[in-house]
Amino acid sequence: MRTGIRWLLRIVFLLVLLVACGTFIPRPLIAPVKASSVAVTHRILLLSGPIHTDIAIPLDEETRAAFSFLGNTDFPLAHPNAEWLIIGWGGRAFYLETPTWAELKALPVLRALTIDRSVLHVDLAGHITEPQSNVAAFNVSDDQLMRLRDFISDSFVRDAGAVVPIPDAGYGEIDRFFEAKGYFNALFGCNTWTAAALRSAGLRTGLWNPFPQALRLSVAVYN
Repeated sequence: MRTGIRWLLRIVFLLVLLVACGTFIPRPLIAPVKASSVAVTHRILLLSGPIHTDIAIPLDEETRAAFSFLGNTDFPLAHPNAEWLIIGWGGRAFYLETPTWAELKALPVLRALTIDRSVLHVDLAGHITEPQSNVAAFNVSDDQLMRLRDFISDSFVRDAGAVVPIPDAGYGEIDRFFEAKGYFNALFGCNTWTAAALRSAGLRTGLWNPFPQALRLSVAVYN
């Protein structure tokens, strides 16, 4: 019994150590050269919940043009009241079958803890009030925002050049799910994808950020 407890404590300590190292060791290790303040013209948002993070990018004409391929689906990219395009990546079973905590099921949790196919969740938002505890904002240049758009666009699976929507999948009338590249697991999941997306825009994250809290802390420290 005591041996089992000791091993459990060692495992917990190792996990805490790994998360701490992943949070406080920056990636990239050397800070990139900052763009001039004149070039910083766009604001992007990191939206975080208890276990998941999304990225919001301004829905300007350039973003609408970059994601015009969504217009070939029934996603309302041209919605007149939309100010933000919101994108998240995650495990297919958990993402599709758990719109609220009240609908949590055992099988999606099991898939999330092992390995699962991935999907992208795309949504729109109007005005987002700042500051909020679950919203972190960053100013980026034209080039940085373009690289972020490219990273997100490249995360979609394409069939004959067209993105692949998942039929009848969504939490509301506007949001949609699409097939995504890569596989989801508990160690490299939605928050590590978000971190990689932020790094594509020239921001620094922790070395490994499996939890929203760790990602929020690392981007606050290094940007």
